[in-house]
Amino acid sequence: MEQPLIEKLEKAIGKVYVLHTPEDLAVYGYDGTFVEGKPDVVVLPASTEEVSKIVRIASETRIPVVARGMGSGLAAASVPLPAGGIVLCLTRMNKILEIDTVNATVRAEAGVVTADLQAAVEKLDLFYPPDPSSIRHSTIGGNIACNAGGPRCLKYGVTGDYVMGLTIVLADGQVLKTGGKPIKDVTGYDLNSLFTGSEGTLGIITEALLRLVARPRFAKTALVEFNSLDDASHTVNNVLRAGIVPASLELMDQTAIVCIEEAMHMGLNTSAAASIIMETDGADEATVQREIEACARICRESGAGSVKLAQNETERANLWKARRSMSPSLARKAPNKLGEDITVPRSAIPQVVQRLRQISTKYELPIVIFGHAGDGNLHPNILFDKRDPDQWAKVEKMVAEIFQASLDLGGTLSGEHGVGVLKRPYLEKALGPVSIAVQRSIKQSLDPLNILNPGKIFTSD
Repeated sequence: MEQPLIEKLEKAIGKVYVLHTPEDLAVYGYDGTFVEGKPDVVVLPASTEEVSKIVRIASETRIPVVARGMGSGLAAASVPLPAGGIVLCLTRMNKILEIDTVNATVRAEAGVVTADLQAAVEKLDLFYPPDPSSIRHSTIGGNIACNAGGPRCLKYGVTGDYVMGLTIVLADGQVLKTGGKPIKDVTGYDLNSLFTGSEGTLGIITEALLRLVARPRFAKTALVEFNSLDDASHTVNNVLRAGIVPASLELMDQTAIVCIEEAMHMGLNTSAAASIIMETDGADEATVQREIEACARICRESGAGSVKLAQNETERANLWKARRSMSPSLARKAPNKLGEDITVPRSAIPQVVQRLRQISTKYELPIVIFGHAGDGNLHPNILFDKRDPDQWAKVEKMVAEIFQASLDLGGTLSGEHGVGVLKRPYLEKALGPVSIAVQRSIKQSLDPLNILNPGKIFTSD
């Protein structure tokens, strides 16, 4: 990047927060995928005003801007591709600005780590339910940008269900504020929803006003083991048909269980074909206990070989530690993995599981199946070695068939990871040309120079 432009950025936010050495640039060129890019410069602003200054400079010089949090994304949405440009990292903007206990809201900057926000509000008996597996290192801004989910989505909903207001820097540097604390607000278009899940392509989220709920006082968790993956997938629907809405119903196949056990040594039964971690929670302990016992009974009636209730908070925490270690533990099986997050109607979970197993057999590469089965959001992970051209060619074909299986069963491409770069080639098949045209027109209206995260979601024309 030319020195005059670097000097402009240094003047805007301070020399120490403008990074351009090769070593610094390499750190900000990737996310949680195997995709890599190279920024021309990295900036670390400390306020919405500084973000606005940076974007104005980018607009004047027509240089791309890629917003980034902690880089935990799984669709390459924060990788500076295809044109490099400015990576705008928001991790310095990590302050919780207000917790309003009367209106049950929290206002936070985009760089606040999700787990830190949850811990802060729980001290006041409030609760922020969205809980992506990257909860300890993903940020609120990134969660909103891809509408993150997590195990508790079954009962509580996804990130977008908690967004009440946003502060957004637009492509020309203007600052837009949306929403507010009123529970009901239908004044004009729903701009909160427009920017939630937009992956930094329409504006850069710098602050968020989030809805909170009362913290559940009690939780009961169980590990259910099955001798058949089909039985496990059918059990999910059997539980929900009984009128019980657990906080979580998490499915893991045998490969997932084995990987966790090899990594964590937690005493998991590696001979089980599948397991479900299920949890009930609420304000009344007796009700929570009745619900977990009812779930356990349904699981046994549906073919479960074992139902183990966590006897204390330590056992409960260990079960969730196991689930959250799933993705990194797969590294023991192969050098690379491609983790997807297809979503299907809950009724189609058994069918999509069968289709995934067929695809794995056809191409002779393992697909590990786990995810938030309670809301139909599964994470099929293909394990492979990217250094092997034959395996990489297989992976590309497998991805296409995985997405097609989801679409055939009334599902879609993503439940929480977003589109980014990796799912971009399949978008029109999922949405159709009219939807793509409408969305492109929104992008053109808000970002006519195409400087905000170009090449993500849509190809750059």
